[in-house]
Amino acid sequence: MTLQSPRSTAPRLAVFDMDGTLLDSLPDLAACADRLLTSYGLPGVTPDVVRPMVGDGVAALVRRLLAHAGDAAASIDPQQAAARYMADYTPRSTELSRPFPGTTYALETLKADGWMLAICTNKPVEAARRIVSALGLDGWFDAIGGGDSFPVRKPDPAHLLGTIGLAHGTPARAIMVGDHHNDILAATGAHVGSVFARWGYGRPEMEAGATVGADTMVEIPHIAAQLVPA
Repeated sequence: MTLQSPRSTAPRLAVFDMDGTLLDSLPDLAACADRLLTSYGLPGVTPDVVRPMVGDGVAALVRRLLAHAGDAAASIDPQQAAARYMADYTPRSTELSRPFPGTTYALETLKADGWMLAICTNKPVEAARRIVSALGLDGWFDAIGGGDSFPVRKPDPAHLLGTIGLAHGTPARAIMVGDHHNDILAATGAHVGSVFARWGYGRPEMEAGATVGADTMVEIPHIAAQLVPA
């Protein structure tokens, strides 16, 4: 009897970042950031100010907001501010957020081609699940690895590897799609092919180290098939 190699039998797995990759969530993130600062009597912020602050989780976002506010925010406890942010954001996280154009097409096409799908996000996993469910996307994904699902988070490759494990995939048959250098660094460390989402919030230089870049979600099924042939 001839045994097939694991590479030929393992399912293909496409892992997606969430904010700035699957979802245009900046409007809700920025609206909450604006409300947070004004609740402390500080000047508000616009989405353009918040955009480069996104990608490292809520705690980092709030620290950056307070740093942006300057000396007037020096006495504010970052942990308390992060808790206030989450209390406001959680029930309102999908008021303005929507999947990026082409997302449904990409997910449908990948599934039809036999791919498994997962999310690897620095958002808390329960928040990620609520958002995905509220936007009607929960039926697509085999696993969600949140920022608190493992002892580490992106850019640590163990976050991506843990998510791949949750989906019962293998790194050799997986790809990572993301708009932030955290996604590319995690993929590189996990020896997983990576696609930089140019439509997202990451700066152009964050594409460095990615296997390939893509301009729209519509391109992902074709690129994925090239990176991991059936």
